[in-house]
Amino acid sequence: MDLNKRFLEFCAQKGVLLHFFNRYGYYAGSFYPREHLLSGYLTLKQAEHYLDPERRLALARRFVEGGLENIRRLLCKEEAKGKGVESTLALLENLSAQVGEARTVGELMALEGRAREAYYGVWDELLGERWALARSRRPPRDPINALLSFTNSLLYTAILAQIYQTHLDPRIGFLHEANYRRHSLNLDVAEVFKPALVDRLIFRLIRRDQLKIGHFLREGNGVFLSEAGRRLVVEEWEKTLQTTYRHLVLKRSVSYRTTIRLELYKLEKHLIGEQSYTPYRLR
Repeated sequence: MDLNKRFLEFCAQKGVLLHFFNRYGYYAGSFYPREHLLSGYLTLKQAEHYLDPERRLALARRFVEGGLENIRRLLCKEEAKGKGVESTLALLENLSAQVGEARTVGELMALEGRAREAYYGVWDELLGERWALARSRRPPRDPINALLSFTNSLLYTAILAQIYQTHLDPRIGFLHEANYRRHSLNLDVAEVFKPALVDRLIFRLIRRDQLKIGHFLREGNGVFLSEAGRRLVVEEWEKTLQTTYRHLVLKRSVSYRTTIRLELYKLEKHLIGEQSYTPYRLR
């Protein structure tokens, strides 16, 4: 894709973020308009929560709890369809019970990692042997890993775009270290939404036979989505974000894109001490 300075100026005037991916579908970076809603007060509150071990741990725990609860709810729906996931559900409940006992962010990350490993271990039961998942990232070694990496990147950038519309600073996360990584807050929030948005999208694409093995290419040691495959996934991803449902609190229909923004507003309220953060729950 080619673009010029006039196009970037137009995006800046309209407050449009541009996210760039390389030919393999890896996130390369973003273009931000000059004007931003960053608030010095809220940035200080974010930093205070990050630097205070107890407050940081409390927020990190909420993100892990939200992610594990949404995985559990997703698997309960699959169990109702006759899938054999009982042992994995039992393990998830056991790990979820340990989240409240974790004393460090590192322990939380380890619990979350064990839970996801068990969860991904039943994808062959959910999707068939051809789509069995043993996680590999850079480069992804098979089609399901390529698909998961690409859709996760779409989620990260969607959350980043919504963070930009709030007073939050995307560089200061709580579960993920705010070190040399460009952004970390979007990775925190993504833990809550991966089961609800990314995983359910993958299940739909495969079960409806929309995405086929022919949509993947092997280059070197890795497997990547073809251009047609990426276009298909992005189109379905946009449909997912635009899908609406009845919000139980607001008593009106909201899209999943708006739901991400509402999640960030809840986080803002937590940071300023107005209301404790409770993560989104899969419907």
